[in-house]
Amino acid sequence: MNSESPQNGPGWISDAVQRYGGQLVRYAARLLGDEERARDVTQDTFVKLCGQDQSELAGKLAAWLFKVCRNRALDVQKKEKRMTTLTEQTADGCASRESAPEAVASLAESSGQIERLIEQLPYDQQEVLRLKIQNGLSYREISDVMGLSRSNVGYLLHTAIKRVREQVAACERK
Repeated sequence: MNSESPQNGPGWISDAVQRYGGQLVRYAARLLGDEERARDVTQDTFVKLCGQDQSELAGKLAAWLFKVCRNRALDVQKKEKRMTTLTEQTADGCASRESAPEAVASLAESSGQIERLIEQLPYDQQEVLRLKIQNGLSYREISDVMGLSRSNVGYLLHTAIKRVREQVAACERK
């Protein structure tokens, strides 16, 4: 992720779309909870990229893209502020607090359980964790995306990982 250098010339936007498009859609979908709106936000991000000078983004394209995508997704959230309806799919995603101990231990081993544990973290810890682990951004890039100091990014990441580990261990003990 850190070795970003799309080819120079007129195809640099196409290269950026090919390289980062899928990652940005996944990132926006996590922020918005809706893949269709995530695609729209990602498209807006690349439209904004078209108006940028490639030389000004040299070495920081990934951070710029994720920051613009994040800001656009947050704008969409603020604008729409609508209630989400409980569907069967979202209801099935909610873990029961009264599961049998063996079921809890089984779930703790699955990535679905880890995702639910991550979703219980404070929002900023979730975002730092996803930017680092799922998208491979460096501390510097995460710092640029979220507008935080690198040391704050490190602290949030350390705290998030520690909490998830503790929760997994607690589930395994049950």
